[in-house]
This record gives sequence, C-alpha cells and structure tokens, in this order.
Amino acid sequence: MKKKFLYVALFALTLASCSDQEIIEQPSTPTGGTEVQLPADVTSGELLIKFKPEMTDILDQTMTRATRSGGAMTRSGIPSTDEVLEILGGYHFERIFPVDQQNEERTRAAGLHLWYLVKFDENTDLQEAANRLSKLGEISKVQGNSRIRRAYSGNYRTYTSEAVLQKTAATRTLSTAPNDPGFGTQWNLNNVGDIDFGNSNAKSVTGCDVNCLEAWKKCTGDPSIIVAVLDEGVMYTHPDLAANMWVNEKEQLRAGKDADGNGYKDDRYGYNFVKNSGLISWTDANDTGHGTHVAGIIAAVNNNGEGVSGIAGGDGTPNSGVKLMSCQVFDGEGGVTLDGEAKAIKYAADNGAVILQCSWGYNSGDANLVDGYTPGPATQKEWEETYPLEKDAIDYFLNNAGSPNGVIDGGIAVFASGNEYAGIPGYPGGYTKCVTVAAVAADFTPASYTNYGENVDICAPGGDTEYHNTPAMDDPEEWTEINRTKSGSILSTWIKNGNATYGYMDGTSMACPHISGVAALGLSYAVKQRRHFKAPEFIELMKESVKDVDGWYQNVKTKKYYRNHLSPSGGSIDEMNLLSYIGKMGTGLTDAAVLLNNIEGSGSDMKVPNVYVAEGNKSTINLAYYFVNGENLTYTCTSSDAAIATVAVNGTFMEVSGVKTGTAHIAVKVSNGSEQTIAVTVRKNANDNGWM
Repeated sequence: MKKKFLYVALFALTLASCSDQEIIEQPSTPTGGTEVQLPADVTSGELLIKFKPEMTDILDQTMTRATRSGGAMTRSGIPSTDEVLEILGGYHFERIFPVDQQNEERTRAAGLHLWYLVKFDENTDLQEAANRLSKLGEISKVQGNSRIRRAYSGNYRTYTSEAVLQKTAATRTLSTAPNDPGFGTQWNLNNVGDIDFGNSNAKSVTGCDVNCLEAWKKCTGDPSIIVAVLDEGVMYTHPDLAANMWVNEKEQLRAGKDADGNGYKDDRYGYNFVKNSGLISWTDANDTGHGTHVAGIIAAVNNNGEGVSGIAGGDGTPNSGVKLMSCQVFDGEGGVTLDGEAKAIKYAADNGAVILQCSWGYNSGDANLVDGYTPGPATQKEWEETYPLEKDAIDYFLNNAGSPNGVIDGGIAVFASGNEYAGIPGYPGGYTKCVTVAAVAADFTPASYTNYGENVDICAPGGDTEYHNTPAMDDPEEWTEINRTKSGSILSTWIKNGNATYGYMDGTSMACPHISGVAALGLSYAVKQRRHFKAPEFIELMKESVKDVDGWYQNVKTKKYYRNHLSPSGGSIDEMNLLSYIGKMGTGLTDAAVLLNNIEGSGSDMKVPNVYVAEGNKSTINLAYYFVNGENLTYTCTSSDAAIATVAVNGTFMEVSGVKTGTAHIAVKVSNGSEQTIAVTVRKNANDNGWM
C-alpha cells in the first residue's frame, strides 16, 4: 500500500526505584568520538546501547543474579557505566534479545548478546545521555529507540467478495489457469493485455507480469521454504491462507509458556512484537489488512477453487505451498519500537525463515517536505550510524538464515523502495545487502509514486491508481457486481471488519511481496532440483532473471498521471520523463519462469552433511533430501571404521551410531550412480551444532 512511514517515539516514561546489585570492578577508558546521531522524532525515555565484547562476562553475571532473584536488572555491573546511569536516572536495564539456547552460540558470534535497552528518568536530556554513554570505553554503539508508526489516508481501498470473484470468473476462462476465481483479474501474475481499466489511455500490456503460468509448469512451491512477513498480523484463519501458514507445532495459543525454549511464549503462528504476545491480531479498528494482503500475493493457496492465486501457493494438494510466518510489527495504531523490530528480524532467522518480506521502511532522503514526507537517511553511512541495531539484526538474518546443508546458506531480505515519488529508495531497503523493489504499472511503465534510483535492485507489479483510474472517478468501496479489476491495482487476500475477504491495493508495498514470492518459488524449485546456493549468489541470479523495462522507457518517453485523482476536478496532471528512469528501476521486471530456468545448472549439488554424534547416541539423516528424485532411490552406506561409528539404512534414512571417540568416514552410494563421502566425528558429548 502507498504509505508514509513516520518513526515517532512513544515511550512509557515511568519512574521506578533502583535495586542495588553487586558491582564487579572494571576500569573505563573514555573513547571520545562524535555526537550520537538521534532521529529527529526520538523523545526522552530510552536508549539502546551495545557493549564491547570484553564486557560479556560481567553482563552475564549481572543478568544471572537478576534472574535468580526474580527481579529486573537495574544496572549493568560495570562501574563506569552504572555511575553514568545513576547520574542520568537510569532505572531499567535489560538484554534486548532473549536467551534461546538453540541459537545462543551464533547470537553471541554476531555480538547481539551485547545489545541492551536502558530506560531513564523522564526529565533526562536524551542527547546528553547518549553522548555521555558513547564516551565510555565499555560501550561501542548508542542509538535512540523510536517507535514505528504509520501515517496514510486509507484511500484506494476497494473490497470484493468470493461471490463476486466467482461471477467474474464465469466471464473469463483460461484453459491453463488455476481454478481460483480471482486469477483472471490478477494481471500481475498473467497479463494478456485485455484488462478493462477505467482510463482508456492507460491500457495493460501483454507480458507485464511475473510470468507465473509458465513457471508453474515446473514448480508451484515447497513447504520447506518459509517467508517471514514483517507487517500487520496475517489472518492465519483466512480460508485462502490457512493451509500455507507456518505453524510452530510445539507451541499452543494462550498456554502461557515457552514450550520450545526459543524465548517467546505461545508463538504458534509467529509473534506479535508490538504487544509482546503470541497472539497475532487483525481485528483492531485501525488495522488495514495490509499484512494479509501482502501474504496472499506470496502464497495464497492455489487451485482450491476459492479466492485468488499466490505466486508460491502450491498446486492445491495438501502441504504443497511455501509457508508464511507472521512477525507482527504493526497492530492497530501502534508499531514496534526499534528493539522490537530487531527482535522480529532475529526471530525470523532463528525459526526457519529464509526470506524476510518487508513492505515498510524510512522515507527516502529525497522525500519532499512540501508533500508531507519527512526525509529519512540519505546515505548508507547515515543509516548505519543512526540505526546500528537495525543493521546488526538484518546482518544476522542475512548471515544466519538458511543452512550450509540446505537449499540456501543465508537469508534474503526484501524491502519496498518507497512511495514518495523520489529518486532514491528509502532505508533499510537501500542497504546494499538487501533487495530493494520498485513498482511498475500494468504496461511496464514506472508506477507514478514509486521511488527509483541506482540503488534499486529490481521491479515488480505494484499497480498505479493515479495512472489507470479515470480522473475524478472512484471505484466503490466494495464491488458487489462483476468487475474486471480495480483500476490496475493488485488483487489479493484481505480483511474487512475482522472478516476474511479480498480486495485491491497498490504501492511498492505490493511490488515487494512479488519479489518475495518469486524468490520463494525459485528456492522451492531449487529444493526439487537439489541445488544449493549462497544467498548473495541467489540474489544475483534473481536480478539476472528479468524482463527488460528500459526499452519501454526509450519508446514511450513520457507518462501522464493524475495526483489526487479522486478529487472532483480529477486532480492535477503530472508528467513523468521516463528517460530519467532508465537504469533506475533495477535490472528489470522479475520473471519467475526465467528464474526457474536459470536455477537449473546453477549453484552447486546438495551435499550430505558431516555428522557429529556422542558416544552411545545416534544421528539420523534423510538422504532423499540431497539427491534429485531421492524419494525413489536406494542407498548403500558403509563406515570406514565400525569401531568408531556404525551406519544402517532404513529406506531413505541413514542412521549413524557413535561407538567411541574418534573420526571415521561414511561412503554413500546411490542407485542413480552418485557417490558422496562424509566425515563422522564421535565425542563423549556432542550435538549437530558442535560440542557441548
């Protein structure tokens, strides 16, 4: 959806008494340095600080004592830091990322255990506090903790219903299409140039889509691929989404306990980071259904005879689509604080997501104040210095999602470029390691509102109401009769008054999940082909798998659209010089079919992982996962030293038993002629992640 994301600090300013804790002596060396850059919208109340690695033991001991006593941390245990906190009136001190034993080792390797939240007296000068703390030798980073807020009018909403989609489908039949009744109006998935838009001068063009029909001949999704949707809560009961929702089977809603030990209670369908609750919500009067709309573009259930189609939604058989994890960062009028956002990003990586879907971000540095947009960071350096925790969390996802033994090693973070009509994308999407997405209309032209620029990576359908809609004419709030589309917008799953429905939206918010969906479909095909990729390698392959757009801008040269086109006068006419967009809409329009073709022969063969096992224990591996058509193959496995490790095969499963401490090798021979050799290391105590 077209949005202005304003980051406003809304902190609880509550005084609390400080309890004394044992202090461990540690000398401080002032570091000096420049003034901490705090966003203009940050108010007094909280700071986020990152300690240097040398402080780990002291911080751990202080946190352990607080946990044992059942109280909250009020000091760090570091004398110089606590002296400053005392002066500043600090009263609450806590580690940002909860301890998750399964992922604690890599959390510490990334330095995320060193990030803490500290709260101050309400009269504290936050800039002075930040500057004082930044000069301490024990602290490496200091930033403000604003709260993500949304500010948008809610225009361009047009709902439709299952009944209307069914009627519409009867008027338009594609023999090769899925049986979802809304597919015929999803030009973004299959554009045959016959969509009836309101503005006859802005017609759809054949091929301006992500080419799903061709791609689906090879693959429709795979449940091992998880996409984390950082947005409003996804309606996990929506009939067109429920079958493709990620479910944490170890957790139960409202049980009040952290059954899987990941640091979060009741997180069965994801987590609500706004309210710090396992209850994903979508019924607040101020919820827009944005997260549910985004989710449907990625993976609405295909071929279920209902609603719409998703890019990686499966083929209609059970458990055939990719999975959607709801990481809720907006709830009603509220948005997460920046520490909550960082938790959501890390949660996604630690719980199996390999794609981070983010249709939000700061306004770009070129956002126009006259239009009501507050400019955000203009350069990567400015963003890194102002939001270091955000960068650390994103880097953690990029480096730790996926698996060296899986289809992708690392994660893919996908961000919308922004909707401020600006010549540079907003951050975090502008970060060179993220994938930044611009939006096109149904005729390959840039959407009127889209941010663009040299830092944009790729583009996708986003719709363009200001271009396709008839000036001074608005579509009804809800279609109750047969319709073809809503003025070139994107049809997907939606919510109205807390109930499941469908509807149309436009914006880079809609372009972004097209890239997440195509990436998920590509990784699903890589699973089928048993191909392995490093995340940056797969991103480059995606950027190569596109349709040209620059040629359209050379031919058309200009484009007219109507800003404020819903006004009685039809709004003012603006003209885009399309020549200025050449080379600034990314490498081109994403093409799912081309990506799947390019995956064949790219990357590397999947490898059976080495095994770590304790004496007297067993480790089991499903060999079918590592060989094409592996479910239908047979396997012979032999240990080089049965005195150290023995091996047995049961169907496609290889079971390795540790006998005594040492190292052996296992030869894996496959009925298709393939052979691999893996190492087995046996110790007295071991697990799959290393030594305990």
